[in-house]
Amino acid sequence: MTFRKTIGLSAAALLAGCTVTPQPFTPSDMSARAARNVAAVTVDQEPVTGQISLYEAMARALKYNLDYKVEMMEEALKARELDLTRYDMLPQLVATGGYAGRNSFSGARSYSLLSGRQSLEPSTSSEKDVFTADLTLSWDVLDFGLSYVRAKQKADEVLIAMERRRKVSNRIIEDVRVSYWRAVSAERLITKLQQLETSVSSTLSNSERLSERRLSAPLTALTYQRELIDIQAEIRRLQRELVVAKAQLAALMNLQPGTAFTLQLPERSQKSPKIALANEEMVMIALRNRAELREVSYRDRINKRELDAALLSMLPSFKAILGVNVDSNAFLYNNDWVNYGARASFNLLNVFRYPAQKRAVHAQADLIHQRELALTMAVMTQIYVSQARYGHLTAELETASRQNKVQDKILYQIRSGNSVGAISQQTLLREEMNTLVSEVKYDLAYAEVQNAYANLFAAMGVDHFSPDITGRESLAALSQSLATMWADRETALKLD
Repeated sequence: MTFRKTIGLSAAALLAGCTVTPQPFTPSDMSARAARNVAAVTVDQEPVTGQISLYEAMARALKYNLDYKVEMMEEALKARELDLTRYDMLPQLVATGGYAGRNSFSGARSYSLLSGRQSLEPSTSSEKDVFTADLTLSWDVLDFGLSYVRAKQKADEVLIAMERRRKVSNRIIEDVRVSYWRAVSAERLITKLQQLETSVSSTLSNSERLSERRLSAPLTALTYQRELIDIQAEIRRLQRELVVAKAQLAALMNLQPGTAFTLQLPERSQKSPKIALANEEMVMIALRNRAELREVSYRDRINKRELDAALLSMLPSFKAILGVNVDSNAFLYNNDWVNYGARASFNLLNVFRYPAQKRAVHAQADLIHQRELALTMAVMTQIYVSQARYGHLTAELETASRQNKVQDKILYQIRSGNSVGAISQQTLLREEMNTLVSEVKYDLAYAEVQNAYANLFAAMGVDHFSPDITGRESLAALSQSLATMWADRETALKLD
């Protein structure tokens, strides 16, 4: 085989080895990955062992909700990035080693510039095989300054991640409150709705049979059937609304779909939580605590430090060097030595770039300031809207409570009349349906009041859990801490 063919085959083999083709995952790979994900979704979670209270539901959401865990991991990532930037401020300590060899000596000869004749015999000052090593410490003052500014910016990004985690936790707790109370309504009423639907279906079948036998007036029978079908449709609508609430609560607590659990069923109460704060107080609390406004403040500080970085990059760079060297070349008089020095450099173009960088930073600052003003107005509006909504929902709850009490009395009278044959089964079914609708409306109104109550604190940016809660506590300890904090919510808020 000729030399050219050898080179050609070697090149072809090298090119073939450098070729990369797409390799999609196989169905078995994706199935295995899906199985791992399903197993990991609820791993290391405390099982449901009894009835779940409101505060246990909150605790499970804070401890196991995957959206909240994502924000916690984002915060942890930013903290690790901050740790990494600290190393950029340290001097560089570089160790290198090398080997150089050749098949003949590296020789040289000299010619006289005056006579043009060779003045020395060919000679060498290097061995065929040479090993070298050095350890060099260098420190650039400009790099240190820029790294310090970047580390400060990374520290603010950690704080931004914390604020985003606070925002997500507030949203999750709000969702838990409304889903919990809707699910409580489902626990109370779903069995009654099923029993009533069975009774309505049976009565409707009887009416249809009587109509087919011509044992009742056609118009009267059809009118009765229409009313029964309307009742049946209303029952199924209520069932759908209530059953979905329990599934939503399970998702917030990170329970696998289909997991059986029961809820504590507190007694119905017309009493709603009270907040003894004026609108102006709530607005000032919100402007101090809202995560969005805090994030904008940190963004503004990051932008101001960008101007510091631009100013530093315009300055000359000064670098100090200290190194230890070793060389195996036997022809050297000193095979090991220490070198030291300093070097200054200055990129003149940075001077001309600085005004443009300054204008860009100022434009960004104007944008951040305008965004802060827009958020301020939005927060102030949200406080007023939340308080007005809470007041209206509290009034609606009082109305629903009175309606429920009146409906209970009406049902008592209807049942008494039906038992003696004075009132028809049709009227009894209608009023039983009206009673269940009244109970559902009351429970939903109470759930909305609870949601509006939590929304007020979310609008003010007040955390739904105390700062000492880490999420690593047991469910019992976390539930107790949440219950205590919410019981003392008004007092704790005034202390802020």
